Amino acid sequence: GKHVTPGLIDAHSHTAIDGAVNEATNIATAEVRIADVIDSEDVNIYRQLAGGVTAANVLHGSANAIGGQMAVIKMRWGALPEELMFEAAAPGIKFALGENPKQSNWNNDDPRYPQSRPGVAQIIDEKFQQAVDYRSKLERMSERRRGRNVVPPRPDLEMDAIVEILDGVRKIHSHAYRADEMVMLINIAESFGVTIGTFQHVLEGYKLARRMAEHGAGGSTFIDWWNFKHEAHDAIPYNPALMAMGGVTVGLHSDNPELARRMNLEAAKAVRYGDVDEHDALIMITANPARQLGVGERTGRLEEGLDADFVIWNGHPLSVYSRVEQTWVDGRRYFDREADRAQREALDAERRELIAMVLEEGKNDEAPEESAAED
Repeated sequence: GKHVTPGLIDAHSHTAIDGAVNEATNIATAEVRIADVIDSEDVNIYRQLAGGVTAANVLHGSANAIGGQMAVIKMRWGALPEELMFEAAAPGIKFALGENPKQSNWNNDDPRYPQSRPGVAQIIDEKFQQAVDYRSKLERMSERRRGRNVVPPRPDLEMDAIVEILDGVRKIHSHAYRADEMVMLINIAESFGVTIGTFQHVLEGYKLARRMAEHGAGGSTFIDWWNFKHEAHDAIPYNPALMAMGGVTVGLHSDNPELARRMNLEAAKAVRYGDVDEHDALIMITANPARQLGVGERTGRLEEGLDADFVIWNGHPLSVYSRVEQTWVDGRRYFDREADRAQREALDAERRELIAMVLEEGKNDEAPEESAAED
């Protein structure tokens, strides 16, 4: 009467980040690395294991047209930060389009360039061109050409990361809502020979699904988040189904620690809105995100030779009435509902015992002392 599925993969998360998710000082911060600020003690890791999540793409915020480098983690609760890293994942970086990088929703007492969508496009194009020039300088400084008195170019961590994009080593995962901006980024990327990894959120992906598929970009989206800001007005719940029909590799994500505990219901909504086949809907939170993150040969499916990342459910995994019984990562059980329940009872008993001890000590402290006259 139980069901077993692959571990769920959240393709857009901010779980386990220590401190603020944004480095908002500059419009481009490609040198920033989420791996440097992973908090392995974030309780959301455990809570999301209780929802069947076994891996997540932890992304930089969307304050920058070119943001920081992402970190793909496995939910190895109790491990050190460096031990959470999914070493097989393809290197990636966060881009952002729309209202956030152009600061529509910021306090603009001290505005930062740019403050328009064309300005965001100009910055991305300019940074790519700077990286082309930087790479050319490095190439000219190869060992066989290096002269005795030639000074190499100054190391630039930002440009190093963007050169990796140009070389196809680091994939772009771009926050985006509007179709026109996504087409803009595709055009810029293609002019430099770059293929975008995924568009994140991609609320208007249904408008350009064929263009995305032609380019090779995946789509990682919400089902029913819309009208929370102006650029989300044209969102529809049929977006995942329509993108899939257009040939896009579609994944679903949370972008929220609470939603990440119920990723199976996001897949269920794809069945409701668009009549997506149940297995295809499950693939949107397992195999497809794995492919988007470059770990499709390691996880996302139940198959011999892959990592043993799986979930045991007490019922149909797309049912609102079903719960996760156990979650396993790398063949190790990290969540067990029965064990969790027993541990809660033990903690409650310990808490009651400690409170009783404190109350008893308080009574002893308040006992009246015998007076000298009575002596």
